[in-house]
Amino acid sequence: MKTASGGIGRAPGQDKTLAMAREVLEIEAKAIFDLIQKLDRHFTRAVELILGCRGRVVVSGIGKSGHVARKIASTLASTGTPAFFVHPAEASHGDLGMVTRDDVFIALSNSGESAELLAIVPLVKRQGAKLIALTGNPQSALAREADAHVYAGAEKEACPLNLAPTASTTAALALGDALAVTLMQAKGFTRDEFAASHPGGPLGRKLLTHVRDVMRTGQDAPRTSHNAAAMEGVLEMSRGRMGMTAILDDGGRVIGIFTDGDLRRSLEKGVELRAARITEIMTRGPRTIGPDRLAVEAVEIMERHKVNQMLVVDRDLKLVGALNMHDLFRAKVI
Repeated sequence: MKTASGGIGRAPGQDKTLAMAREVLEIEAKAIFDLIQKLDRHFTRAVELILGCRGRVVVSGIGKSGHVARKIASTLASTGTPAFFVHPAEASHGDLGMVTRDDVFIALSNSGESAELLAIVPLVKRQGAKLIALTGNPQSALAREADAHVYAGAEKEACPLNLAPTASTTAALALGDALAVTLMQAKGFTRDEFAASHPGGPLGRKLLTHVRDVMRTGQDAPRTSHNAAAMEGVLEMSRGRMGMTAILDDGGRVIGIFTDGDLRRSLEKGVELRAARITEIMTRGPRTIGPDRLAVEAVEIMERHKVNQMLVVDRDLKLVGALNMHDLFRAKVI
């Protein structure tokens, strides 16, 4: 195969390939581990500045640092800290107008000497916004200008030439996650708030779909009186096509469940179904769930207790619906 210089390269053997890959991962893992030891009051100061921010967090960087900056801005925005990315070159041509005195500006640069960032820093500070610098050089011009400088570098890049940003960008990315999660917890960001900013796709369905949205109600939720004969329960279970029927007392409260598993066990024991009462072969104390719980919680309960159906009850244990795994599959919660 051709190399970048136009020559023909030879693929390394499997052992050498794996050794190279493992070395890269070890270097990058070490870069993150080293950051743990270096976290100090400057990180705390950065968190305080953002918590006190009345505007938004503006994140900026150039090159590979720019890609990391975009991800950090996205993570902040999705975890309760309004944020957006501004390209430093575009900022010099009008986009700096997006930055206000109420904002916090996070600048990423491994060297801390990126000309594009240094060109707009005086304007950001003149505007009155607070400046947080994430660099790998505490003595850099960007670090000196910052209201808070947080070390986000690496002693060694994973690149064999020690040139391509690799370990340093991994470290900066991890530090951005640490910042976002710390802020998230400090603000008491909730599951519902997270769901509100993730309405689309599988994640949104899991966080926004409640049991009431997928359960079967009325005649679609099989039910049998506790006074009924066993065969009545069998017929109701067959009619409902859920593999079960709820057993209710005279007040409509759930006292048990009769499933196809109960039916098989009864037949194995030689129970005479035409003579038995439903209460003799039902399962008492069935698993239930409230209609306002998340559907994904129903999935967790079913999987934990190895059941395929659940009855939905109100606070008085009165039946309001029923659901099974097929309902959850159809709702794409699973």
